[in-house]
Amino acid sequence: MDLSQLHNALSSQSFHKVADICDELILHVASTGVAYQEEWPYAVHLLGHLYINDLNSARFLWKSVPQSIKEARPELVAAWKIGQCLWTKDYAGVYNAVQGFDWSPETSGIVASFLENYRKKMFGLLTLAYSTIIVSDVAHFMGMSEEDATKYAVEHGWSLDVPSKMLTVEKPKITAEQKVDSSKLQRLTEFVFHLEN
Repeated sequence: MDLSQLHNALSSQSFHKVADICDELILHVASTGVAYQEEWPYAVHLLGHLYINDLNSARFLWKSVPQSIKEARPELVAAWKIGQCLWTKDYAGVYNAVQGFDWSPETSGIVASFLENYRKKMFGLLTLAYSTIIVSDVAHFMGMSEEDATKYAVEHGWSLDVPSKMLTVEKPKITAEQKVDSSKLQRLTEFVFHLEN
């Protein structure tokens, strides 16, 4: 079984490609009739789906993994724990699942990148949802200590009221630029002219 394409994606940190590569490879290998289950990198495959936030495919992959393999591979179970937390929207649980396992060199890169992206996503959601928020809530949603969460938020433009331990959210500036193509303007003019005459 040739997994060089997968190894190349992992080594080049093209993690967004991992799920598709694994899906194609598993279909190809399964169609040849070769027994592949014992050698298949299920943890990487599952993490690839979680990386692109394809929870349905991650669930179906988990259900297709033989029970004996689930029992023999703790890293696969740890990856699925992340998926379960994402599925149930247990935000703090995602961080606990990621940080509560000693990931192998093969998976540590995709897990670290997933966690970074997940943290950015959570910060973006907090920015959209709140105008002020208590430090402990930010720490909870960001999977950080209160000190680290405060530092992260302040670095991203939020301000801290020390006595109340409240952070004031800096909303992103929305610039709405409309670029009008002259050909579209010409067609609109012709259309209005046609309606008036």
